[in-house]
Amino acid sequence: QVTLVESGGGLVQPGGSLRLSCAASGSGVSTTAMAWYRQAPGKSREWVATITRTGIPLYADSVKDRFTISRDKDKNTQYLQTNNLQSEDTATYFCQIVIGGIEYWGQGTLVTVSA
Repeated sequence: QVTLVESGGGLVQPGGSLRLSCAASGSGVSTTAMAWYRQAPGKSREWVATITRTGIPLYADSVKDRFTISRDKDKNTQYLQTNNLQSEDTATYFCQIVIGGIEYWGQGTLVTVSA
């Protein structure tokens, strides 16, 4: 059984920062890439960032230079440091991993950027 639990969302003013966390548990979680997606109200889910199993970060153009993905393999936890947040970053952020061809998702954490 694979479980993903996100945390760290909240209300932040434009230009602010939040650090999102995703704690993973279950077989295989430490040996796979981990990713963040987000879904804004009324929009489809979009990919934000991935950290490969070897630690290489990949970013969507919309967040490059503002967001930083990282992971602590000992804790089976990945992080998304979000800086200079703008209103268009308002969304529910989801953690995702793929093991054996099966996608696993967390319940999401809501990030609201508003003055």
